Amino acid sequence: MNLHNNEAGRRAVRSRMLRTCKCHGVSGSCSMQICWRRLPPLRAVAEGLFQRYEGASHVKFVERRRKKLKAISTDWKKPNRTDLVFLDESPDYCEKNETCCIFFFRLNILGTHGRLCNRTSLGMDGCRLLCCGRGYQTRVREHEHKCNCKFIWCCNVECDICRSRREEHVCN
Repeated sequence: MNLHNNEAGRRAVRSRMLRTCKCHGVSGSCSMQICWRRLPPLRAVAEGLFQRYEGASHVKFVERRRKKLKAISTDWKKPNRTDLVFLDESPDYCEKNETCCIFFFRLNILGTHGRLCNRTSLGMDGCRLLCCGRGYQTRVREHEHKCNCKFIWCCNVECDICRSRREEHVCN
């Protein structure tokens, strides 16, 4: 699986290589042109790999005449050389799981209960996704911070302590 995914990553880079040329000649005549291939921007490669990650194929290892990765179900498309693959499903990060072990290492999955979330975000830190559909509670907390700081000549800063109220959203 790792060999397959490593090769898929190399193919992702190779397929996005850019052709760059430079002209040489007297007074910019471009009598000779030298061209080469250069690496694409990392962001372009990362976006392509992320799309492949989102559609990764669940496979199993089959060893008959030769070692092979096959789709876990015959209904699914056979992964090609540019697809990313995985052997095991990811653990459920929503629920606490301290006992599950992989290769003698404890996973110590803490779950998302009690985590602070962002009510307005649609990303990974958003309450809808982070709280795994269990909902969240909103609480108001008193917050102390330094404010109105003044520099007093040579080596001193004096600040007031200000209090403000903040809304926090916590996963159920």
